[in-house]
Amino acid sequence: MERSPGRTTAQTEAETEAATETEAVTESAGEGLDAEAAEAAEGGRAARADDGEHAAEGEAGDGSRSGDGGGKTPRGRRWGRWVRRGAFVVALLVLAPVLVAQAALRVNYLGDPAEGTRTRGKDALWLGHAWVDGRKTDADVRALGRRLRDTGIRDLYVHAGPLEHDGTLPASAYPRARWFIAAVHREAPDLRVQAWLGDVLASESPHGMRLERAATRAAVVRSTRQVLAAGFQGAHFDLEPLHSGDGHYLALLDALRAVTRARHAQLSVAAHQIDPLPAFHAFWKATTGHPKWWSQRFFGAVARRVDQIAVMSYDTMQPLQSTYGGYVAQQTSLALEVTPASTDLLMGLPFYRENRFGHWAHAETVAAAVRGVRLGLSRTDADRANFGVAAYVDFAASETDWTSYEEGWVR
Repeated sequence: MERSPGRTTAQTEAETEAATETEAVTESAGEGLDAEAAEAAEGGRAARADDGEHAAEGEAGDGSRSGDGGGKTPRGRRWGRWVRRGAFVVALLVLAPVLVAQAALRVNYLGDPAEGTRTRGKDALWLGHAWVDGRKTDADVRALGRRLRDTGIRDLYVHAGPLEHDGTLPASAYPRARWFIAAVHREAPDLRVQAWLGDVLASESPHGMRLERAATRAAVVRSTRQVLAAGFQGAHFDLEPLHSGDGHYLALLDALRAVTRARHAQLSVAAHQIDPLPAFHAFWKATTGHPKWWSQRFFGAVARRVDQIAVMSYDTMQPLQSTYGGYVAQQTSLALEVTPASTDLLMGLPFYRENRFGHWAHAETVAAAVRGVRLGLSRTDADRANFGVAAYVDFAASETDWTSYEEGWVR
């Protein structure tokens, strides 16, 4: 997903499962590290003290050399004031738009959602690779069925990739897919199981999938036929980083839609967020090289070509629950405005916790996301039938995440 386009979900899943073991090793190493840290700190203090001594000597020497001429002239003092004032103005020009935007998002989080803005029974859940590579058992599927009972989840996006950079998909990537699909349908016959296929695109580095190559797109289409033949009821694509306006991606979706329609299967995609301001993706590309957002027009073009579109409405760089919730409300409205009523629009929920630039766990909570979704839905199209949320991801979800989803959206 957008949160880590350079790694496969299987790697992320393994890292998550290994976190507990890592914490235990860290504790046992703590005492030795404390001793080393103390010694290093003492050395650092000594070095700083030594630097201070030299600085003091230098200051004394400078004073003796400068004599009466060491003070600033009136002209120098005026120049210093102008420099400070100029720096203040520049800082204000940079910070003012940010502060205004943050205030607007907080305002967007105010109010009460409309009655009836709850699940329509069209929600989805991203599942890790362990469900199709042999690590899960019948008991795990039964537990999953109990977890999903009485929720609004209808679709499961189970990680069956990643695709190779040339678009091919080895069958060895999902050896237990038929078992999993059959087991899910025994426990919950109404659930649909889709193959989640993704890869890193060579849009910002020399390595990755190149959608501009017709042979690569044709291979992706063949891989889709392959997973549908294995029993999956749809194909869910997450190709990142995907730049706004990519015509090769639209051509791929057109080819895929012909295949899925012929098989009465679902075509689903994970979508980037929409420009919060007009052409913001172009500004971000010019300043960072990574145009994180899509234009609203491009989002609509993608939505018209698929059966389901799931917005990755997390990793938003928002510092507070209120601004994050306001941002999700805005994204929900923007997506509703251009998504056809016949396409299922799903807003992503962060069923994981991370603290890094771009994602703060205390701000990006499921509770704030659900409230934001309901506010955006209320203000834009409260009666939209083909609408839901999509939870990312099962192996990182906590009980708090599930409770917030169920109490905020289901009940």
